[in-house]
Amino acid sequence: MARGSIYRTDVENARKELLAQGKSPTVDAIRLIIGRGSNTTILRYLQDINTEAARDDRPKASISDALAETVQRLAEQLHAEADERIVQIRNDCDAQIAEHRTRADQAIQERLTFATQLERTEVALQAEQTAHAECQRALTEASMLNRQLEERVAGLSARVTEHEAHAQSLEEKHRHAREALEHYRTSVKEQREQEQRRHEHQVQELQVELRKANEGMTAKNHELLQLNRDNVRLTEQVTQQDRELHQVRGELRQRDQDLAAVKGLPAELRALNAEWTSAVKANDTLRAQLASAGSDLAKERDARMAADKAAAGDAARLRAFEEMIEALKKNGAPAGDAASLSSAKQASLI
Repeated sequence: MARGSIYRTDVENARKELLAQGKSPTVDAIRLIIGRGSNTTILRYLQDINTEAARDDRPKASISDALAETVQRLAEQLHAEADERIVQIRNDCDAQIAEHRTRADQAIQERLTFATQLERTEVALQAEQTAHAECQRALTEASMLNRQLEERVAGLSARVTEHEAHAQSLEEKHRHAREALEHYRTSVKEQREQEQRRHEHQVQELQVELRKANEGMTAKNHELLQLNRDNVRLTEQVTQQDRELHQVRGELRQRDQDLAAVKGLPAELRALNAEWTSAVKANDTLRAQLASAGSDLAKERDARMAADKAAAGDAARLRAFEEMIEALKKNGAPAGDAASLSSAKQASLI
Protein backbone atom coordinates (compact mmCIF):
# COMPACT_ATOMS: atom_id res chain seq x y z
CA MET A 1 0.00 0.00 0.00
CA ALA A 2 1.51 3.31 -1.08
CA ARG A 3 2.09 5.91 1.63
CA GLY A 4 2.80 9.61 1.12
CA SER A 5 2.34 12.98 2.82
CA ILE A 6 -0.82 14.93 1.96
CA TYR A 7 -2.18 18.33 2.92
CA ARG A 8 -5.54 19.56 4.09
CA THR A 9 -6.08 21.33 0.80
CA ASP A 10 -5.80 17.99 -1.02
CA VAL A 11 -8.52 16.50 1.18
CA GLU A 12 -10.70 19.60 0.86
CA ASN A 13 -10.43 19.64 -2.96
CA ALA A 14 -11.24 15.92 -3.14
CA ARG A 15 -14.26 16.44 -0.85
CA LYS A 16 -15.58 19.26 -3.02
CA GLU A 17 -15.13 17.13 -6.12
CA LEU A 18 -17.13 14.27 -4.57
CA LEU A 19 -19.89 16.60 -3.42
CA ALA A 20 -20.04 18.12 -6.90
CA GLN A 21 -20.52 14.57 -8.31
CA GLY A 22 -23.28 13.88 -5.79
CA LYS A 23 -21.21 11.26 -3.93
CA SER A 24 -20.55 10.87 -0.22
CA PRO A 25 -17.08 12.18 0.79
CA THR A 26 -15.82 9.05 2.58
CA VAL A 27 -12.22 8.30 3.50
CA ASP A 28 -11.90 5.63 0.83
CA ALA A 29 -13.38 7.85 -1.90
CA ILE A 30 -11.09 10.76 -0.98
CA ARG A 31 -8.04 8.55 -0.86
CA LEU A 32 -8.98 7.08 -4.24
CA ILE A 33 -8.99 10.58 -5.76
CA ILE A 34 -5.78 11.73 -4.06
CA GLY A 35 -3.96 8.46 -4.66
CA ARG A 36 -1.79 8.60 -1.53
CA GLY A 37 -1.84 9.33 2.17
CA SER A 38 -2.86 7.27 5.21
CA ASN A 39 -6.47 6.74 6.21
CA THR A 40 -5.84 8.26 9.66
CA THR A 41 -4.51 11.51 8.20
CA ILE A 42 -7.37 11.76 5.69
CA LEU A 43 -9.90 11.07 8.48
CA ARG A 44 -8.44 13.81 10.70
CA TYR A 45 -8.50 16.40 7.90
CA LEU A 46 -11.99 15.29 6.85
CA GLN A 47 -13.36 15.67 10.39
CA ASP A 48 -11.94 19.19 10.66
CA ILE A 49 -13.38 20.14 7.25
CA ASN A 50 -16.79 18.66 8.08
CA THR A 51 -16.84 20.49 11.44
CA GLU A 52 -16.04 23.82 9.78
CA ALA A 53 -18.58 23.16 6.99
CA ALA A 54 -21.25 22.29 9.53
CA ARG A 55 -20.42 25.44 11.48
CA ASP A 56 -20.66 27.54 8.30
CA ASP A 57 -23.90 25.91 7.14
CA ARG A 58 -25.69 26.06 10.50
CA PRO A 59 -27.52 29.43 10.02
CA LYS A 60 -28.73 28.32 6.58
CA ALA A 61 -30.53 25.18 7.77
CA SER A 62 -34.25 24.96 7.10
CA ILE A 63 -34.97 23.08 10.33
CA SER A 64 -34.62 24.27 13.90
CA ASP A 65 -31.19 25.02 15.30
CA ALA A 66 -31.40 22.33 17.99
CA LEU A 67 -32.47 19.65 15.52
CA ALA A 68 -29.87 20.73 12.96
CA GLU A 69 -27.16 20.75 15.59
CA THR A 70 -28.22 17.32 16.90
CA VAL A 71 -28.42 15.83 13.43
CA GLN A 72 -25.11 17.39 12.47
CA ARG A 73 -23.43 16.15 15.64
CA LEU A 74 -24.85 12.67 15.19
CA ALA A 75 -23.84 12.65 11.56
CA GLU A 76 -20.33 13.76 12.40
CA GLN A 77 -20.10 11.21 15.21
CA LEU A 78 -21.50 8.54 12.94
CA HIS A 79 -19.08 9.43 10.15
CA ALA A 80 -16.16 9.59 12.56
CA GLU A 81 -16.98 6.29 14.21
CA ALA A 82 -17.66 4.67 10.86
CA ASP A 83 -14.44 6.01 9.41
CA GLU A 84 -12.49 4.92 12.47
CA ARG A 85 -14.13 1.52 12.29
CA ILE A 86 -13.33 1.22 8.59
CA VAL A 87 -9.75 2.36 9.13
CA GLN A 88 -9.36 -0.11 11.98
CA ILE A 89 -10.89 -2.93 9.94
CA ARG A 90 -8.77 -2.03 6.93
CA ASN A 91 -5.61 -1.87 9.04
CA ASP A 92 -6.49 -5.19 10.64
CA CYS A 93 -7.19 -6.67 7.21
CA ASP A 94 -3.93 -5.28 5.84
CA ALA A 95 -2.04 -6.69 8.82
CA GLN A 96 -3.76 -10.06 8.42
CA ILE A 97 -3.13 -10.06 4.69
CA ALA A 98 0.55 -9.20 5.25
CA GLU A 99 0.80 -11.89 7.91
CA HIS A 100 -0.96 -14.39 5.65
CA ARG A 101 1.34 -13.49 2.79
CA THR A 102 4.35 -13.89 5.05
CA ARG A 103 3.12 -17.24 6.29
CA ALA A 104 2.28 -18.29 2.74
CA ASP A 105 5.77 -17.32 1.59
CA GLN A 106 7.23 -19.22 4.53
CA ALA A 107 5.05 -22.23 3.68
CA ILE A 108 6.15 -22.05 0.03
CA GLN A 109 9.80 -21.74 1.11
CA GLU A 110 9.39 -24.66 3.51
CA ARG A 111 7.70 -26.62 0.75
CA LEU A 112 10.61 -25.91 -1.60
CA THR A 113 13.03 -26.85 1.18
CA PHE A 114 11.11 -30.04 1.87
CA ALA A 115 11.01 -30.81 -1.86
CA THR A 116 14.78 -30.28 -2.09
CA GLN A 117 15.35 -32.45 0.97
CA LEU A 118 13.00 -35.08 -0.45
CA GLU A 119 14.89 -35.05 -3.75
CA ARG A 120 18.20 -35.36 -1.93
CA THR A 121 16.78 -38.16 0.19
CA GLU A 122 15.54 -40.00 -2.90
CA VAL A 123 18.97 -39.60 -4.54
CA ALA A 124 20.67 -40.84 -1.36
CA LEU A 125 18.19 -43.72 -1.17
CA GLN A 126 18.91 -44.68 -4.76
CA ALA A 127 22.66 -44.52 -4.05
CA GLU A 128 22.20 -46.65 -0.94
CA GLN A 129 20.15 -49.17 -2.91
CA THR A 130 22.87 -49.30 -5.56
CA ALA A 131 25.53 -49.76 -2.87
CA HIS A 132 23.35 -52.43 -1.25
CA ALA A 133 23.11 -54.28 -4.56
CA GLU A 134 26.88 -53.98 -5.04
CA CYS A 135 27.44 -55.36 -1.55
CA GLN A 136 25.07 -58.25 -2.26
CA ARG A 137 26.91 -59.00 -5.49
CA ALA A 138 30.30 -58.77 -3.74
CA LEU A 139 29.04 -61.05 -0.97
CA THR A 140 27.83 -63.60 -3.53
CA GLU A 141 31.16 -63.50 -5.37
CA ALA A 142 33.03 -63.82 -2.07
CA SER A 143 30.88 -66.82 -1.11
CA MET A 144 31.60 -68.48 -4.47
CA LEU A 145 35.31 -67.73 -4.07
CA ASN A 146 35.20 -69.14 -0.56
CA ARG A 147 33.61 -72.37 -1.79
CA GLN A 148 36.19 -72.64 -4.57
CA LEU A 149 39.02 -72.07 -2.08
CA GLU A 150 37.58 -74.68 0.26
CA GLU A 151 37.37 -77.20 -2.58
CA ARG A 152 40.92 -76.35 -3.64
CA VAL A 153 42.19 -76.67 -0.06
CA ALA A 154 40.46 -80.05 0.24
CA GLY A 155 42.14 -81.21 -3.00
CA LEU A 156 45.51 -79.91 -1.87
CA SER A 157 45.07 -81.58 1.52
CA ALA A 158 44.37 -84.88 -0.22
CA ARG A 159 47.46 -84.41 -2.41
CA VAL A 160 49.57 -83.61 0.64
CA THR A 161 48.30 -86.77 2.32
CA GLU A 162 49.16 -88.82 -0.76
CA HIS A 163 52.62 -87.25 -0.98
CA GLU A 164 53.28 -87.93 2.68
CA ALA A 165 52.23 -91.57 2.26
CA HIS A 166 54.44 -91.87 -0.83
CA ALA A 167 57.40 -90.31 0.97
CA GLN A 168 56.91 -92.66 3.90
CA SER A 169 56.88 -95.64 1.49
CA LEU A 170 60.10 -94.40 -0.13
CA GLU A 171 61.76 -94.00 3.24
CA GLU A 172 60.73 -97.54 4.12
CA LYS A 173 62.26 -98.86 0.86
CA HIS A 174 65.44 -96.88 1.50
CA ARG A 175 65.71 -98.33 5.00
CA HIS A 176 65.29 -101.88 3.67
CA ALA A 177 68.00 -101.20 1.06
CA ARG A 178 70.44 -99.99 3.74
CA GLU A 179 69.69 -103.02 5.88
CA ALA A 180 70.29 -105.34 2.90
CA LEU A 181 73.58 -103.58 2.12
CA GLU A 182 74.70 -103.86 5.71
CA HIS A 183 73.76 -107.51 5.78
CA TYR A 184 75.70 -108.05 2.54
CA ARG A 185 78.77 -106.33 3.94
CA THR A 186 78.58 -108.49 7.07
CA SER A 187 78.25 -111.62 5.00
CA VAL A 188 81.19 -110.64 2.80
CA LYS A 189 83.33 -109.95 5.82
CA GLU A 190 82.56 -113.31 7.37
CA GLN A 191 83.18 -115.07 4.07
CA ARG A 192 86.59 -113.36 3.73
CA GLU A 193 87.57 -114.48 7.19
CA GLN A 194 86.62 -118.05 6.40
CA GLU A 195 88.53 -117.88 3.12
CA GLN A 196 91.63 -116.63 4.90
CA ARG A 197 91.49 -119.46 7.43
CA ARG A 198 91.22 -121.97 4.64
CA HIS A 199 93.66 -120.18 2.33
CA GLU A 200 96.38 -122.77 2.43
CA HIS A 201 94.13 -125.77 2.07
CA GLN A 202 91.47 -124.56 -0.32
CA VAL A 203 93.22 -122.32 -2.85
CA GLN A 204 91.25 -123.54 -5.79
CA GLU A 205 87.95 -123.38 -3.91
CA LEU A 206 88.88 -119.92 -2.69
CA GLN A 207 89.60 -118.74 -6.21
CA VAL A 208 86.32 -120.15 -7.40
CA GLU A 209 84.49 -118.66 -4.44
CA LEU A 210 86.43 -115.42 -4.94
CA ARG A 211 85.28 -115.23 -8.52
CA LYS A 212 81.77 -115.95 -7.39
CA ALA A 213 82.14 -113.38 -4.69
CA ASN A 214 83.49 -110.84 -7.17
CA GLU A 215 80.62 -111.52 -9.49
CA GLY A 216 78.19 -111.22 -6.62
CA MET A 217 79.90 -108.03 -5.47
CA THR A 218 79.66 -106.62 -8.96
CA ALA A 219 75.96 -107.38 -8.99
CA LYS A 220 75.62 -105.90 -5.51
CA ASN A 221 77.54 -102.81 -6.62
CA HIS A 222 75.17 -102.45 -9.53
CA GLU A 223 72.33 -102.86 -7.06
CA LEU A 224 73.90 -100.31 -4.73
CA LEU A 225 74.39 -97.87 -7.63
CA GLN A 226 70.77 -98.33 -8.59
CA LEU A 227 69.75 -97.81 -4.98
CA ASN A 228 71.82 -94.60 -4.84
CA ARG A 229 70.17 -93.39 -8.01
CA ASP A 230 66.76 -94.23 -6.52
CA ASN A 231 67.80 -92.41 -3.38
CA VAL A 232 68.74 -89.27 -5.38
CA ARG A 233 65.49 -89.46 -7.30
CA LEU A 234 63.52 -89.89 -4.10
CA THR A 235 65.40 -86.97 -2.55
CA GLU A 236 64.44 -84.76 -5.53
CA GLN A 237 60.84 -85.92 -5.23
CA VAL A 238 60.86 -85.10 -1.52
CA THR A 239 62.31 -81.65 -2.33
CA GLN A 240 59.59 -81.09 -4.97
CA GLN A 241 56.96 -82.20 -2.48
CA ASP A 242 58.39 -79.80 0.09
CA ARG A 243 58.10 -76.96 -2.42
CA GLU A 244 54.49 -77.96 -3.23
CA LEU A 245 53.73 -78.20 0.48
CA HIS A 246 55.16 -74.70 1.00
CA GLN A 247 53.00 -73.40 -1.88
CA VAL A 248 49.92 -75.09 -0.41
CA ARG A 249 50.63 -73.50 2.95
CA GLY A 250 50.95 -70.09 1.24
CA GLU A 251 47.61 -70.63 -0.49
CA LEU A 252 46.07 -71.60 2.86
CA ARG A 253 47.36 -68.37 4.42
CA GLN A 254 45.91 -66.37 1.46
CA ARG A 255 42.59 -68.18 1.95
CA ASP A 256 42.58 -67.26 5.65
CA GLN A 257 43.20 -63.62 4.71
CA ASP A 258 40.37 -63.73 2.12
CA LEU A 259 38.04 -65.26 4.72
CA ALA A 260 38.95 -62.52 7.21
CA ALA A 261 38.17 -59.86 4.56
CA VAL A 262 34.83 -61.51 3.73
CA LYS A 263 33.77 -61.66 7.39
CA GLY A 264 33.47 -57.82 7.52
CA LEU A 265 30.94 -57.66 4.64
CA PRO A 266 27.80 -58.71 6.70
CA ALA A 267 28.48 -55.90 9.22
CA GLU A 268 28.77 -53.32 6.39
CA LEU A 269 25.56 -54.72 4.86
CA ARG A 270 23.70 -54.34 8.18
CA ALA A 271 24.95 -50.74 8.51
CA LEU A 272 23.76 -49.92 4.96
CA ASN A 273 20.34 -51.46 5.72
CA ALA A 274 20.06 -49.32 8.90
CA GLU A 275 20.96 -46.14 6.95
CA TRP A 276 18.42 -47.03 4.25
CA THR A 277 15.67 -47.55 6.90
CA SER A 278 16.54 -44.16 8.50
CA ALA A 279 16.38 -42.43 5.08
CA VAL A 280 12.91 -43.95 4.42
CA LYS A 281 11.64 -42.70 7.81
CA ALA A 282 13.03 -39.19 7.16
CA ASN A 283 11.34 -39.22 3.73
CA ASP A 284 7.96 -40.10 5.33
CA THR A 285 8.40 -37.35 7.94
CA LEU A 286 9.12 -34.74 5.22
CA ARG A 287 6.05 -35.82 3.26
CA ALA A 288 3.85 -35.45 6.38
CA GLN A 289 5.28 -31.98 7.10
CA LEU A 290 4.65 -30.92 3.49
CA ALA A 291 1.01 -32.05 3.71
CA SER A 292 0.57 -30.15 7.03
CA ALA A 293 2.04 -26.97 5.48
CA GLY A 294 -0.40 -27.21 2.54
CA SER A 295 -3.34 -27.57 4.96
CA ASP A 296 -2.21 -24.51 6.97
CA LEU A 297 -1.91 -22.50 3.75
CA ALA A 298 -5.49 -23.41 2.73
CA LYS A 299 -6.78 -22.37 6.18
CA GLU A 300 -5.00 -19.01 5.93
CA ARG A 301 -6.54 -18.38 2.51
CA ASP A 302 -10.04 -19.16 3.87
CA ALA A 303 -9.48 -16.79 6.81
CA ARG A 304 -8.34 -14.02 4.43
CA MET A 305 -11.42 -14.46 2.22
CA ALA A 306 -13.68 -14.31 5.33
CA ALA A 307 -11.99 -11.09 6.48
CA ASP A 308 -12.45 -9.51 3.02
CA LYS A 309 -16.15 -10.47 3.02
CA ALA A 310 -16.62 -8.97 6.51
CA ALA A 311 -14.98 -5.70 5.44
CA ALA A 312 -17.15 -5.53 2.31
CA GLY A 313 -20.28 -6.13 4.43
CA ASP A 314 -19.32 -3.37 6.87
CA ALA A 315 -18.70 -0.94 4.01
CA ALA A 316 -22.10 -1.78 2.46
CA ARG A 317 -23.91 -1.28 5.78
CA LEU A 318 -22.09 2.03 6.28
CA ARG A 319 -23.21 3.29 2.87
CA ALA A 320 -26.79 2.23 3.62
CA PHE A 321 -26.80 4.09 6.93
CA GLU A 322 -25.30 7.17 5.33
CA GLU A 323 -28.05 7.15 2.72
CA MET A 324 -30.68 6.78 5.46
CA ILE A 325 -29.18 9.70 7.41
CA GLU A 326 -29.17 11.85 4.27
CA ALA A 327 -32.80 10.95 3.72
CA LEU A 328 -33.65 11.89 7.33
CA LYS A 329 -31.87 15.20 6.91
CA LYS A 330 -33.87 15.98 3.79
CA ASN A 331 -37.20 14.89 5.33
CA GLY A 332 -36.53 16.63 8.68
CA ALA A 333 -36.79 13.54 10.93
CA PRO A 334 -36.91 14.05 14.74
CA ALA A 335 -33.75 13.92 16.81
CA GLY A 336 -34.87 10.76 18.60
CA ASP A 337 -35.12 8.85 15.31
CA ALA A 338 -31.68 10.03 14.27
CA ALA A 339 -30.21 8.99 17.63
CA SER A 340 -31.87 5.56 17.35
CA LEU A 341 -30.56 5.20 13.82
CA SER A 342 -27.04 6.12 15.00
CA SER A 343 -27.22 3.56 17.82
CA ALA A 344 -28.42 0.91 15.38
CA LYS A 345 -25.55 1.74 13.03
CA GLN A 346 -23.01 1.48 15.86
CA ALA A 347 -24.49 -1.87 16.93
CA SER A 348 -24.36 -3.21 13.39
CA LEU A 349 -20.73 -2.10 12.97
CA ILE A 350 -19.77 -3.74 16.25
